[in-house]
Amino acid sequence: MTVGDLPLRLAVIGDELVAGVGDPKGLGWVGRVAARTHAPTPVTVLTLAVPGETSTALGARWEDEVDRRLSPEADNRLVVALGRADVEAGLSLARSRLNLANVLDIAEQRRISTFVVGPPPGRAGDGDKIADLSGAYGDVATRRRVPYVDTYTPLAAHEQWLGDLAAGDGVLPGQAGYGLMAWLVLHTGWHGWLGLPDDAV
Repeated sequence: MTVGDLPLRLAVIGDELVAGVGDPKGLGWVGRVAARTHAPTPVTVLTLAVPGETSTALGARWEDEVDRRLSPEADNRLVVALGRADVEAGLSLARSRLNLANVLDIAEQRRISTFVVGPPPGRAGDGDKIADLSGAYGDVATRRRVPYVDTYTPLAAHEQWLGDLAAGDGVLPGQAGYGLMAWLVLHTGWHGWLGLPDDAV
């Protein structure tokens, strides 16, 4: 059996946005993306979420948690979904960059193919800081030739996204917002990264 024949196993590590908190359907963007990811054998998607987690905390736990879910019988992949907690915690951009760089470098050394999803807009007052954080993460991923989904720039002034946040607590998206995030992931190299034909629907 070649690598291309192995079933896909995706470990998705991140914060409450990975868990779909605030989505009345309970799918979040991960569930929606999984539903549109069609492979010859069923794809296993394992969500490893810690609410309010900074990139520092994620960096400290990801390897141990992902290790438990890897299988020699699968094509193991890692999705790093970065939230906005670094802004709230006051981490410097340099620290955030280093944290992601360390994760990506270790994954590369271990030959775990990685895909990065950046932080979406949150509180209006944090806009500039989240934009800078997203740009920093994108630069780190691009330098390592790792696919990066910028969810901030397309959604920062998106009427449906802003309305969805306003209808809730101003931080977490609802059904519409998670749908927008899923669309961005699906249309930013997702299928190509997995070696699957694009979902044209």
